[in-house]
Amino acid sequence: MGQNFRLVYTSIWALLVLWSEAPLQALSSVIPTDECGTRPVVDEIATGTRIIGGHDAQLGAWPWQVSLQVYHFGVGYVHVCGGSLINHNSVLTAAHCVRKWTDAGFWRAVVGMHHLSKHQTHTIKSRIRAIIIHSNFNHATFENDVALFKLMESIKFNEYIQPICLPDGPLAVTDETPCYISGWGNTMEKGRHRDILQEAQVDIIPLAVCNSHDWYGGKIKDDMLCAGTESGGIDSCQGDSGGPLMCYFPDATKYYLIGVTSFGFGCGRPKLPGIYVRTAHYRSWINSQAILFDKASTMKVPRVLILLIVQWVIFHNVL
Repeated sequence: MGQNFRLVYTSIWALLVLWSEAPLQALSSVIPTDECGTRPVVDEIATGTRIIGGHDAQLGAWPWQVSLQVYHFGVGYVHVCGGSLINHNSVLTAAHCVRKWTDAGFWRAVVGMHHLSKHQTHTIKSRIRAIIIHSNFNHATFENDVALFKLMESIKFNEYIQPICLPDGPLAVTDETPCYISGWGNTMEKGRHRDILQEAQVDIIPLAVCNSHDWYGGKIKDDMLCAGTESGGIDSCQGDSGGPLMCYFPDATKYYLIGVTSFGFGCGRPKLPGIYVRTAHYRSWINSQAILFDKASTMKVPRVLILLIVQWVIFHNVL
């Protein structure tokens, strides 16, 4: 009997080691740092006019752009918000996009898409495993307007599907830094969305200017960015929420996601540019949420298997 107990103890100890170590290996690279922010299909720097008014993006221009869609009975899936692919199974978007549809079962993410109703051979559709909303999201002020969509599928990158880089900290954005927005949203304030992905080049507007009394009058917080133009006419609009504000840094030869489309007063109005979540403030939150969720997910199957094996060992060696 003593030998049998030693066998059970040794078996359980070995399985517990496997249990604790296996998930960590799968989490060794949650957010890509090297293979990100490149556009394999489009080599030149983007030169667009605006989303409002319309400028079609080139096929493959923004390979991290995601369409987040909700299922409507009798209609099918409808585009609601944009998002940015940040790794093989995570999409960063705005928390306010989830206000009406909190059940992940109603959502899907479409990656590698250019036209909303004409999917390419490289287009991938994935159901949503979970939606993680920032716990301090404020519906009234739009503070902490970030959410993470965890995909059922593990997306394989290709020429038309790539993750975008996330900044580890604040990046030095100057007047010479080319920055862009993209999305399928409305092309005018009371207009309709465009089926083809739109793009726009925007200016990053200093917070002090954006908060002046004849602009937003102090409503813009430190975790937000203003982007557009003083004269208006270049802006994101309804349906672009959650999409990327991205800048190209020649020294790194990469695009970085510096903002998530959040809100604005109207669309394209003078001195009322679009407001974006400053992603550099949320790098640790993004990492922690991705790691915690992935760790919990990767441990589910091993737990079941280990418990079954332990029961089998006890039954055959002790009883």
